[in-house]
Amino acid sequence: MSKLPFSFYQNTDVNDLAVQLLGKLLFTRVDGELTGGMIVETEAYNGVEDKASHAYGGRFTDRTKVMYEEGGLSYVYLCYGIHYLFNVVTASKGTPHAVLIRGIEPFEGIDVMLRRRNMVSLKPNITAGPGALSKALGINKSLNARDLLGDEIWIEDDGLIFGEDQIVASARVGVDYSEDHALLPWRYYVKGNKFVSKPNK
Repeated sequence: MSKLPFSFYQNTDVNDLAVQLLGKLLFTRVDGELTGGMIVETEAYNGVEDKASHAYGGRFTDRTKVMYEEGGLSYVYLCYGIHYLFNVVTASKGTPHAVLIRGIEPFEGIDVMLRRRNMVSLKPNITAGPGALSKALGINKSLNARDLLGDEIWIEDDGLIFGEDQIVASARVGVDYSEDHALLPWRYYVKGNKFVSKPNK
């Protein structure tokens, strides 16, 4: 397996990239502990044109500035003052696209994930949902703006590709504030996978 190349993240079609990330392998190495899983749920955020995006309308703040960098960096932010959410920055410099990783199927360092999540046995909620997977993988603000070709947080490709009939496109979660954009079918997940965060067709 190999890390996704820099060129992968330069794709200007954020929805296409969100679909391509399904089946890829997300890893972290935090405090010397390796954890990882297969990405099974994503959401696309289409930059300045997307009312649900932090960069909508060209918003540029200390929090969002990483979104304007070249694709291939992490964007980690605190949601509701509770959960850290991990996003993949995509597209070329100046185009603030991002893909939120909402669910992974864990397979590496499960004992470490159980400890971080204060769980005694493996259940789907260990990494189903963006806050849960960040906690399981040890992702917090210290991993913001990290190079995804580095050794702290990265994504690998083992050649798995899901067919169109295996992927569901639906409305994104928790973006009611974005008015008509809340209904855009920009959430993608692997049909039937139990590590998907919301009801899975």
